[in-house]
Amino acid sequence: MKLRRLQSTDVGIFKSDMQEAFQFGAMEGSYDMEKDEEILPESHIDASLQAKGSAAYVAVDEENHIVGGAIVVIDDYTQHNHLDFLYVKHGVQSKGVGRFIWSELEKLYPDTKVWHTCTPYFEVRNIHFYINICGFHIVEFLNAKHQNPEMPEEFNGLDDGMFVFEKKIH
Repeated sequence: MKLRRLQSTDVGIFKSDMQEAFQFGAMEGSYDMEKDEEILPESHIDASLQAKGSAAYVAVDEENHIVGGAIVVIDDYTQHNHLDFLYVKHGVQSKGVGRFIWSELEKLYPDTKVWHTCTPYFEVRNIHFYINICGFHIVEFLNAKHQNPEMPEEFNGLDDGMFVFEKKIH
């Protein structure tokens, strides 16, 4: 397996695989979703891809099939960097792909002082991954009574809430 930068020819499959992974994650979790509810709109992925400092990567297997990916937003000045999205293609979870992606991202950005990310309260698999596999710590719980004005409104408005994670490096 290897991690490489997202190429323009990969963008369509990258987005659809990410949306599918998030959709199945929500359906498998305890999230009470509407029948046709879209968990991760394409506009959210686009906003992340277009953010200042954004870098997107795909993990590819030995046959060059995309098995996962990530979008990070790097602040070269503060080195407080953000993992916007990390996904493993539906059907290949629990095979070390997510761990591989995260490990490679940390190697790519060795000057990082703090990594930040967040995940919905209902995503037990993600919470386990970020805390027990990647070494993050929960630093905040966003919900209807405690919102972050810098966070997009749709994330603050989640009925079940959102955990905010940090991983201090230096």
